[in-house]
Amino acid sequence: MYTDNTVSQTPLMEQYTSIKKQYPETLLLFRVGDFYETFAEDAHTLHKVTDVKLTKRANGAAASVALAGFPYHALDIYIPKLIRAGLRVAVCDQMEVPQKGKAVVRRKVTELVTPGVTYHDDVLQKKRNNYLASLHFGKQAIGLAFVDISTGDFTATQGDSRHINKLLQGFQPAEVIFNKKKIKTFESAIQEKYHQYMLEDWIYTPAYAEKKLNEHFGTKNLKGFGISHLNEGVIAAGAAMRYLEETKHDNLAHITGIGRIEQEKYMWLDSFTIRNLELLKPQEEGGVALIDILDKTITPMGGRKLKNWLVFPLKEKRDINDRLDKVSFFSSRGLLARKMGQYLRQIGDLERLISKVASRRINPRELDALKKALTIIEPIKKVLQENDVPTMHPLQHALNPCREIVEIIDKTLQENPPWQTNQGGLIKPGISNILDELRSIALESNVHLQKMQEKEREQTGIASLKVGYNKVFGYYLEVTHTHKDKVPKHWIRKQTLVNAERFITEELKQYEEKILYARERIHVLEQEIYQKLVQKTTAFVAAIQKNAKLIAALDCYLCFAQVSADYDYVR
Repeated sequence: MYTDNTVSQTPLMEQYTSIKKQYPETLLLFRVGDFYETFAEDAHTLHKVTDVKLTKRANGAAASVALAGFPYHALDIYIPKLIRAGLRVAVCDQMEVPQKGKAVVRRKVTELVTPGVTYHDDVLQKKRNNYLASLHFGKQAIGLAFVDISTGDFTATQGDSRHINKLLQGFQPAEVIFNKKKIKTFESAIQEKYHQYMLEDWIYTPAYAEKKLNEHFGTKNLKGFGISHLNEGVIAAGAAMRYLEETKHDNLAHITGIGRIEQEKYMWLDSFTIRNLELLKPQEEGGVALIDILDKTITPMGGRKLKNWLVFPLKEKRDINDRLDKVSFFSSRGLLARKMGQYLRQIGDLERLISKVASRRINPRELDALKKALTIIEPIKKVLQENDVPTMHPLQHALNPCREIVEIIDKTLQENPPWQTNQGGLIKPGISNILDELRSIALESNVHLQKMQEKEREQTGIASLKVGYNKVFGYYLEVTHTHKDKVPKHWIRKQTLVNAERFITEELKQYEEKILYARERIHVLEQEIYQKLVQKTTAFVAAIQKNAKLIAALDCYLCFAQVSADYDYVR
């Protein structure tokens, strides 16, 4: 270890050491200016995984410490590489602007990304859920909960080790958590290898778990979810919520409920069966798995649902016939199926978009995509109504166009907005009078500066005089050395160049302050309005999640209808 309490460190390294102690098993990305930096062992790890150059940083009396880093804007490039390597990553950001005289700016960890807990698109697979599995080893049974924060899916169950292993093999979690005191039990009971993390023993009690779940759902008890009798499953679910809290995922409004994994409803396939039937992967290189034949889904959420249906086959005749009735509906209506497919191509990943709304991680371009996806719900609903068949009634009636929020987003957000909220051009005119006034000032600044340039040329007789701007000196009047004798005495010299002098006047200085203030306020106001828009959208999380699940199922029915036509499959 590079840390040594007996020798002094630089203030920055003292701060880093203090934060790093809170995340001992995590690679800490420490924001320093325009870079995320890693030190000591973390620097060697970053270098090994990503090939980032390894250097050194001075560290006071502690000599030097290994350093590796990358530009802050490349965060989304490096995090996926680190997560795919099975690492946990803590993102530590600067919480204030550096000021003169202040040795170290305030920093804190704003996000902890793990293999099973992430919203990063480059980490997630489009047609696969990213489950965190939480295990609790009780005296009579093993409790198990699955949560995917990228979609809001949350389920719980319990059973013997055989049943739990089947579930783990079917769900294929990206990460598994359990009680650190149960590591030997875990190693003997769980057959497959997973990315794992252990939590403290005190978390695994019924009282703590129920409190955690009831606080999140705003309920008095868990009876309404149908899991209150699953004592071990409830403890596993409570531990999962605790883990989300530990990883700084506080905005979880999209986890609107927790379901029971119905053991009696599905055929539970073990890994031997899944592998030998080649459901998901071929056994030989160059082979073809069943899912590669069947998957003609259009949306990412449809692809995820198809995988789930394939690994967990229905065994109740009524449920099987209901599913096949819906497939028949599209099989016998080729034109309608093609039209529906065209609609689905415009929807994208509605499920993960609404999860980003709930977690306050959605960017303007994604919010615009959410709006466009919701506008497609109306014509889908209309097509189903025009082809009125009882078997499609549940889906047809449950689809919700969410017109109110579509109108609000459409009215507020610019068409094709930028990716980031600080890039400007975010909010439409007419939403804020103050914003519109500030925009007028910023827009008219070029015209005003042009008039000022013409006025000064006329008053000084310097025809080549020009008004310019740079980030260091702001606005200035530039005069070549040939005409410097004509410069009025009240002008203030700002910079001397090889061929010219740059000056500022009181009038130009005041106007500069007005322009820069306007631009700064525009960015602040736009971001405030945008955050309020996201907040309004969160009221529709449950309705949009339901739409996403219905569209995913619809996608699967269309997929099966297409496959049956392509390969002459029959009922």
